[in-house]
Amino acid sequence: MRGAVAQVGPPVPSVGGMTTNLTLNNGVEMPTLGFGVFQTPPEETVAAVEAALRTGYRHIDTAAAYGNEHEVGEGIRRSSLDRDEVFIETKVWISDYGFEQTLHAFDKSAGKLGVEQIDLLILHQALPSRFDLTVDAYRALEKLLADGRVRAIGVSNFMREHLDRLLEQTSVVPSVNQIEVHPYFRQSDVLAADAEHGIVSQAWSPIGGITFYREGEHTSTLRDGTVVRIAEEHGRTPAQVMLRWGLQQGRSVIPKSVRPERIEENFAVFDFALSPEELTALDALDTGVRGGPDPSEVTLEAFGVDIPEP
Repeated sequence: MRGAVAQVGPPVPSVGGMTTNLTLNNGVEMPTLGFGVFQTPPEETVAAVEAALRTGYRHIDTAAAYGNEHEVGEGIRRSSLDRDEVFIETKVWISDYGFEQTLHAFDKSAGKLGVEQIDLLILHQALPSRFDLTVDAYRALEKLLADGRVRAIGVSNFMREHLDRLLEQTSVVPSVNQIEVHPYFRQSDVLAADAEHGIVSQAWSPIGGITFYREGEHTSTLRDGTVVRIAEEHGRTPAQVMLRWGLQQGRSVIPKSVRPERIEENFAVFDFALSPEELTALDALDTGVRGGPDPSEVTLEAFGVDIPEP
């Protein structure tokens, strides 16, 4: 029997530039602004993580499939921060789905990160073609949670139908669903499904760092007229406006960069606010066109990769 759905509300801007937290549906607090390392080469990851932690980030998001968990762990160690000061999130890749396989996937990730406990461990894709393996993998996450080896569990790129199927066959409601969300692709139905279950929606590519074909020409959210206008009115950058849009609507956002000035810029989003009219204008930019892979088309045959041992 599932418990009552936790109420997850929008974060309140903090004082002094420190990150604010979201309370997950199991009571764990997670910094709402995370630092991502997707497609960051291992040789650049250590310095990027060090720069992010120096700036004030306290939430680092990686994944087994990114191939840089070891470097994330090294960057955290070099920061000299205590382990409990940094919220570490990572993901299990589809090649390691299955109950025993996913338990071992935890061992591999923890070994590379150099930690005994992972703050948030999530399934990277729904794998609809082998949903039995997805369910078995999630049940392994439930065991890791019960054993105290992880503090919270969740999913990534799960659409409403995937969430419904998972919830029918498992006991613990995911704390987080990490999905593609930016002004050009809002995924309103998935955001609504997450909210109905008390799941925090976490945005990857929150500034839409992908080129889109819109109104007959290639463009990006960073050059969109509406985004640029709002940014100019606030004396901010387009990236800061889009991150603030996500934060004010109650999402966790995971921007990425390897440039120290961009890392700092993306962090400076807690000392201004967008008006309701500006939030609505940004919502209206939705094209319904995703930039990443369609979750329904992810298969082991097409996307399976070997995740090496530590």
